[in-house]
Amino acid sequence: MCGIVGAIANRNIVPVLVEGLSRLEYRGYDSAGIAVIDHDDVKRVRRTGRVAEMANAAAEQHLESPLGIGHTRWATHGGVTESNAHPHVSFGELALVHNGIIENHEQMRARLQAEGYVFESQTDTEVIAHLVHSYQKKGLDLLHAVQTAVKELHGAFAIAVISKNEPNRLIAARQGCPLLIGLGEGENFIASDVSAILQATRRVQFLEEGDTAEVTRDKVTVFDGNDQVVERPEHVSDVSLSSLELGPYRHFMQKEIHEQPRAVSDTIEAVIDNNGFGPELFGDKAAEVFDAIDAVKILACGTSYYAGMTAKYWIESIAGIRCDVEIASEYRYRDIVANPKELIVTISQSGETLDTMEALKYAKSQGMEQTLSICNVPESAIPRASKIVYYTRAGAEIGVASTKAFTTQLVALFTLACTLAKVKGRLTAEQEHGYLEELRALPGSVQHALNIEPQIIAWAEKFAPKHNALFLGRGVHYPIALEGALKLKEISYIHAEAYPAGELKHGPLALVDESMPVVVIAPNDQLLEKVKSNIQEVRARGGEMFVFADLDSNFSEAEQVHVIRTPRHTGVLSPIVHTIPVQLLSYHTALAVGTDVDKPRNLAKSVTVE
Repeated sequence: MCGIVGAIANRNIVPVLVEGLSRLEYRGYDSAGIAVIDHDDVKRVRRTGRVAEMANAAAEQHLESPLGIGHTRWATHGGVTESNAHPHVSFGELALVHNGIIENHEQMRARLQAEGYVFESQTDTEVIAHLVHSYQKKGLDLLHAVQTAVKELHGAFAIAVISKNEPNRLIAARQGCPLLIGLGEGENFIASDVSAILQATRRVQFLEEGDTAEVTRDKVTVFDGNDQVVERPEHVSDVSLSSLELGPYRHFMQKEIHEQPRAVSDTIEAVIDNNGFGPELFGDKAAEVFDAIDAVKILACGTSYYAGMTAKYWIESIAGIRCDVEIASEYRYRDIVANPKELIVTISQSGETLDTMEALKYAKSQGMEQTLSICNVPESAIPRASKIVYYTRAGAEIGVASTKAFTTQLVALFTLACTLAKVKGRLTAEQEHGYLEELRALPGSVQHALNIEPQIIAWAEKFAPKHNALFLGRGVHYPIALEGALKLKEISYIHAEAYPAGELKHGPLALVDESMPVVVIAPNDQLLEKVKSNIQEVRARGGEMFVFADLDSNFSEAEQVHVIRTPRHTGVLSPIVHTIPVQLLSYHTALAVGTDVDKPRNLAKSVTVE
């Protein structure tokens, strides 16, 4: 969950490294550092805290160089200290940055200590630096030293290495963690995310599993896992710099919440242009895949897992196909009953979530080859490993707490449910027309939900001094309650849990008192009367309730019961609309508490470690 950037050019690349790290800070912000080759010497600047502190230190030292690497860290091995910050240097000759986890680092550390290497950090990364250096000592050049070293590493990694003895090249390698090459004129770059190098180029090559790359000013040579030269296709990124800027907003999370009408509209555009649902929306092989399946298994983590839970209701109700949803990190470590006719659906905003990627690999190893990825990042690892893909079109999401990625995932999953129903002959023309009309109206309903923000701000002031909160939902809205609780705890650090409202009397009701705010998602659907009964259970115990009720529901405020009216009931897509208020509540509560909304403690955006 760290960020890597590197460059080699005929100009000073320190500003490129600093700006690149600033754009990668969402991937980790415990510490940051850069290392450059300057007059045949390795010079390094590291600081705990944010990239800006490191950048100030680099400016004070007048750091300049045409070759360098940088890193922003999310701590795994070792605490948040300057000695644990990257880059790591071996014998003053070689500098290295790393994203991922080296599982056999303890054995390698013991071996290298026996060879005379002294470790200054607690990290697994320093092992790689010394290991590469040890092969240089044995006479290998930097490229072959890296290629030899990575074959001994167990785990997931992306690395970039420079050496004062070879100041005209940069070596990069990846296994399990993303890394790409940026192509320029007389200069080239490496990065873990294209956003880091958009200032310099849009032309990129994505490294594949096991690849090593030799990067000079004028040439990039890629080697596969067998050290054979291979060609990786060039892509032109369509990510815009403006999407990476805050504009008039205080935080990226706020910006991304308000971008949801556009993100939802962009994601449904393909369905509208297609005049309906169909396998063609999912790629050339989709018809073959959908014809071959009789069940769906969704694998995801965190917010994406809650999107999958919502989709279970849709897929079973609309398509009449059994659907199971599993946490990817658990699925990959248990014995499963394999069903080759099961569609494996992986959901990942970044397309590089390690647990989800490994779960996908595990499913495929068990003979389940019908795989679909729902992802926001084209050409990322999980889509490339899947047979078919549906890209959400949320645009760049920088805030650690996912917002527009979640709602666009829901749109994609609804599209999947309707498409499967059509393939299986369960979707009438009338039903399809109705669902299309609901999709067309969805961006407007999302905007309507955003318009209740002033009322939610008033609620946030009541939540800020609390230490616990309870979220309730029923049916397809239960996962939205889970998402609301997750968002609140993520960014405000208020402990929050979510339950199906009908489960209150089976235990959680014991927690309810005047100090426990209870958020209730109460759409005007067939379960509304049941939800009202559950509210009375809370009210009778002195609980204070905050109810999001549809405009057309018969719901009145009363003592201990506060009501905000969302848009009129939007039918089957209601969970998407009801997501907006819980996002806004968490955001404004975090503002009232005074936390760092975009960079919550202990978390980072792209989870590429276990």
